[in-house]
This record gives sequence, structure tokens and C-alpha cells, in this order.
Amino acid sequence: MNRRNEKGFSLLELLIAMMIIAVLGTMGFNQVRKRSAQARYLKAQDDLKIVAEGLDQYYLANGKYPDFGSYDAMVDANSVLVKGNLIKANMGGTDPFGAPYEGKSNHGSYELKCQGDPNDQEEHGPFTRTPSQGPQQIGGAAAAPKAEGGAPK
Repeated sequence: MNRRNEKGFSLLELLIAMMIIAVLGTMGFNQVRKRSAQARYLKAQDDLKIVAEGLDQYYLANGKYPDFGSYDAMVDANSVLVKGNLIKANMGGTDPFGAPYEGKSNHGSYELKCQGDPNDQEEHGPFTRTPSQGPQQIGGAAAAPKAEGGAPK
């Protein structure tokens, strides 16, 4: 039999095609994993923003922040924030990475914390929220504060 007349792919051609597919699949999987971690980090920031805005609304109405010893007390169904419709009911006490949110408030201030992504503290590290501030990253790749005009201080 003449080998030139046979139809189909050689074993080497199949192995090369499989390697190309494997490399592309690995690259795609890494991108999906990165985007998923970024989405969870943004969800954590949004959760703390909702609670912070609820606390700020309470302050505007009452001239002081409510006393809470923990984040769980803030989002509990019997909380003044939930009962006053300042935050949505059934907010979870854990971040999208599975760690508990931390938080406390007293008449003059509050502090809300998230530990961030335990697998990527460099890009998605811990952050905290306090009155009149957005999320402040703790350590990691935090940007330098900007002075007026947009230049770093």
C-alpha cells in the first residue's frame, strides 16, 4: 500500500493541534479567573458602599451614627438601617471571597472593612470605608493620593 494515498492526519499533526488548543484554553481560563476575582472585588466594594450610604443617611436624619458593635448587627433584619429602609434586607455578612466583613460604628464615626482576595492581595487587597470617603486600599497596589491638579502628592 502506498502511504501517500492514505487520507487523515498524522499523529504529529494531531499532537500539535492538541497543544495549540491546550495553550489557548489555559490562557482563556486565566483571563476568566482574573475577571471573576475582579468582579467579586467590585461586589465587595459595592456591598460596603451600600452600608456606608445607609449609615450616612441615618446620620443626616438623626445627627449621629447608630451604635453597632459588628457588621452583622448593621445588616441584621432588626437593624435600624434595615427597618428604616436605608439598606436592603438580607445583605450577607460575608464578602464574595467567603471571609466575614468587619465593621463598627458609634455616634461620631464608622469603619467598614473587607479583607479582599486572599489569593491576590497585591491587586485586590484589603480596603476600608469611613465617613465621607470611598474605599481606601490598605497596602498592596494603592495609588498615591492626588493633589489639586491631578499630580501625585
